[in-house]
Amino acid sequence: MTFNEGMQIDTSTTSSSGGGGGRGGRGIAIGGGVGGLVIVVLALLLGVDPGTVLNQQPAGPQNAGGPGFDVSQCKTGADANNNVDCNVIATGNSVDAVWAQLLPGYTRPHLRLFKDSVQTGCGPADSAVGPFYCPPDQTVYIDTDFFQVLQDQFGSSGGPLAREYVVAHEYGHHVQNLLGDIGKAQQGAQGAQGNSVRTELQADCYAGVWAHYAAITKQAGTNVTFLQPLTDKDIADALSAASSVGDDRIQKQATGRVNPESWTHGSSAERQKWFTTGYQTGDPKKCDTYNATNLG
Repeated sequence: MTFNEGMQIDTSTTSSSGGGGGRGGRGIAIGGGVGGLVIVVLALLLGVDPGTVLNQQPAGPQNAGGPGFDVSQCKTGADANNNVDCNVIATGNSVDAVWAQLLPGYTRPHLRLFKDSVQTGCGPADSAVGPFYCPPDQTVYIDTDFFQVLQDQFGSSGGPLAREYVVAHEYGHHVQNLLGDIGKAQQGAQGAQGNSVRTELQADCYAGVWAHYAAITKQAGTNVTFLQPLTDKDIADALSAASSVGDDRIQKQATGRVNPESWTHGSSAERQKWFTTGYQTGDPKKCDTYNATNLG
């Protein structure tokens, strides 16, 4: 999906570093990407609490708190089309604008771009965790190197909407947090029908809702839309990314077998289904995965 070159990027809620952020913290990061899924899968296979594993990820090198990407160079849609970091920031702007119209009282999350490792309100994390959302500090954390891993190691198409889907998914967790639903991920039964999977699939659906409105939502006070209309290839890119981060696919690659009892994010088919539901309807109410009898 291509940004309109005339749109202006707002970096006011974005920061960047090689590390840093709040020290310590409690709570589990939600929505870890490929690396996070592999960590959680292996932890469950070994009988370890995955929340403990994520919260005890190494803090990284001593210079991790140094300066990172200069977000001030992200100014227009043209920058978003030419630079992955700017693309992530612009996508966050677009997601914020959509949800500000759909959800009364919506407040923007913080977005933190990092390299290698980062300190968060959920504890330290490194790039292996993948993109994630931390509820205590209401921040989306993304190491943009993840997108290359997604493409090279897990077969994602690597197109723009594949990246933007990941960002919109993490912002979907922020919406869940604002609605008071994020805590359900750690409640009740787990596994293929559990609340962790249902939480992730709802965030996929919310990403689809964003995609439904992305090309028609205008920047406040302007007549400029954030993005150009989606193409069939754009949707294929998003579905490719959703498929790439399915539990069944990642488990098969990481361990050689599939164990639905340890799923945390849902199968490839389920992730594609719920993104498509959000995209086709544009209705957040259709994203009630918690009460769905059939997730697939």
